[in-house]
Amino acid sequence: MNKAYLLQTCGELKRFSDKASEEYFIKSEVLLSEMNTIMLKRGDIKDLVGEENLLMMQDNHSNHIRFIASILKEFNPEVLVETILWVFRAYRSHGFSTNYWAAQLNTWIEVLKNQLSAESYLEINPLYNWMQINIPIFVKLSDDNLEIPNN
Repeated sequence: MNKAYLLQTCGELKRFSDKASEEYFIKSEVLLSEMNTIMLKRGDIKDLVGEENLLMMQDNHSNHIRFIASILKEFNPEVLVETILWVFRAYRSHGFSTNYWAAQLNTWIEVLKNQLSAESYLEINPLYNWMQINIPIFVKLSDDNLEIPNN
């Protein structure tokens, strides 16, 4: 499995309706707030993101919500894959565990299910599932040129 596989499978995702895209955007602050609340309550959060990275994690969630809102509106598999790879490299170089993304995406899915209409959730969930099932590939591909700090 490689980047070509990611681009192919991403390209096979169904495009998102204006209604789902708009709902995600309109509810972005609520989604973000619930996401941060749940993640900050996790007993293992410092193991997932590193001792001093709670604000960085929240910043990542804020960037995530804005980026995904733009992807839902103007779907572009190349931009999505390249950005995810960049995020994996950047945040891992700051001490984020690879397990963080599974925890994060599970939580996003939970939050989306809680906050979005059933129709919008069913439309957007395949994107989150695609990201989630491809975590091992993102990890493998982002290992190239990864600089992990010495602890």
